[in-house]
Amino acid sequence: MTSPDYCALIPVAKRPGQRFVKGQGSYLFDDTNKGYLDLVQGWAVNTLGHSPLAMQEALARQAATLVNASPGFYNGPMVELANTLVKHSVFDQVFFASSGAEANEGAIKLARRWGQKHKNGAFKIITFEGGFHGRTLACMSACGKPAFEALFEPKVPGFIKVPFNDLAAVAAAMDDATVAVMLEPIQGEAGVVEASGDFLQGLAALCQENQALLILDEVQTGIGRTGKLFAYEHHGIKPHIMTLAKGLGGGVPLSAMLIDKAVSCFEYGDQGGTFSGNPLMCAVGQAMVEAVTAPGFLEGVNARSQQLKEGLSLLSAKYGLGEVRGQGLLLALNTGMLDASALVEKAMALGLLINAPRANTLRFMPALNISEAEVAEALGLLDKVFQQ
Repeated sequence: MTSPDYCALIPVAKRPGQRFVKGQGSYLFDDTNKGYLDLVQGWAVNTLGHSPLAMQEALARQAATLVNASPGFYNGPMVELANTLVKHSVFDQVFFASSGAEANEGAIKLARRWGQKHKNGAFKIITFEGGFHGRTLACMSACGKPAFEALFEPKVPGFIKVPFNDLAAVAAAMDDATVAVMLEPIQGEAGVVEASGDFLQGLAALCQENQALLILDEVQTGIGRTGKLFAYEHHGIKPHIMTLAKGLGGGVPLSAMLIDKAVSCFEYGDQGGTFSGNPLMCAVGQAMVEAVTAPGFLEGVNARSQQLKEGLSLLSAKYGLGEVRGQGLLLALNTGMLDASALVEKAMALGLLINAPRANTLRFMPALNISEAEVAEALGLLDKVFQQ
């Protein structure tokens, strides 16, 4: 099986030759009908796996009613999803977009607008080494990903990068021009590196002391991925701004910026977007949030997390590998001296899809409703990978 003889796509990623034609639950199928147990799920996107019934029904129902009303009007799913997100969080207002980068771009813009109005034009945003916030020019400027450093210069100024989990470095970087601190509670692209509870609580206190906003990028960790609806809930903090995407749409392009009304300062025309609050996408988002907040769902996420953690730890001990990191169903295994990318290729050949965000790190992002039997199957396949 090979990639197409001719493909009009701009080559922006190295893709394997398989062409996928169907997905159901935890499995993807290629054009030879070979099945793959998918522990990537679109990079932690497919909340309920591939083509879940809840999504099918939401799309069919909404497509028959209203697909696009214009972002200049209210529509039912837009209002319903915004109210649902506020109900289940510490935030008061919501802006919808289509991607995580778009939501993060909105957070950057709102913070700077707030700085103009309330902090003498403060504009600097402290971000972190290893952080990833998206691929718009401002978001790449905010990223601490080494591969981005030399790209597309000159980038957007005003982003100050400091070491992750280093509260003293944040304090030292703050000055009168600092308007916000922006971070992921778990750095996914850096290899699933968690912010400690002490660090997050310290950041919240530091921001309060210095009249700066705390922005949490929960594009990957939000909507149940860490075993709670939002990762900030693990740490007893209240951010000023939070961004969501990936799991919010469950497979369709939908993102959101949630804010404390105290920092709501956009004027008409400051922010917008052609597909902001699109009813078709918001209907799916509502279905995803309803599923994840249903009684017992997050308990299931945590049970499968424990099963996967324990299985990975056993494999690590068996083959002399490194630590298991992460929360919920966003986990990573340090592969020690083994090339993680080569392991990904071997796994794919055996019918298992996993991800290597770093040279010695495997990342696991299965559907949140993956079954006990499917986790066991994945661990068995991974055992065979390490035997090769």
